[in-house]
Amino acid sequence: MTNHITTTWLGDMKFESTNPSGHNLFIDAGEENGGKGEGYRPKALMLSGLAGCSGLDVAALIKKMKLNVDSFKIDTEANLTEEHPKFYDKVAMRFHFYGDDLNEKKLQRAVDLSIEKYCGVMEMFRQFAKLSIETHFHKK
Repeated sequence: MTNHITTTWLGDMKFESTNPSGHNLFIDAGEENGGKGEGYRPKALMLSGLAGCSGLDVAALIKKMKLNVDSFKIDTEANLTEEHPKFYDKVAMRFHFYGDDLNEKKLQRAVDLSIEKYCGVMEMFRQFAKLSIETHFHKK
C-alpha cells in the first residue's frame, strides 16, 4: 500500500498538502523564517503524527477492552540537534489518562501494544531518535 501526497506551493513560505483522508493541511514557516505562521511546521507535524498514530492505537484498544476512560492526552517533547540537517535525536512521550475507574494494568498494556507492536510511526522514529515513554494515571 502506498500513500500519495501532493504538496503545492502557495507563495512566500506557505504550502497546501493533500491527505488521503481528503482533509488538506497548510504548512508555513514562522515569521522569523520568512513565513506568516499560517500553517503547521514540518518537524512539529512529525510529532503530531507520532502522537496521533499511537493515540489511535490506544483509543482502539480502550474500545476493544471496554475500558472506562474519561479522557486521555499525549504530551510529546523532542530535542532538536544543533547542526544542519537538524533532526530529533530524543523524543519523550507522556500518556495521561483521566477517570475515576481506570484499569491501570490494561491501559498500560494498551500503551505497550501501541509502542511495541502497532504504531508504524513509532517504528520510523526509532530509526533516528531515542524514545522514552511514560504513562500517568489521574483520578478525577
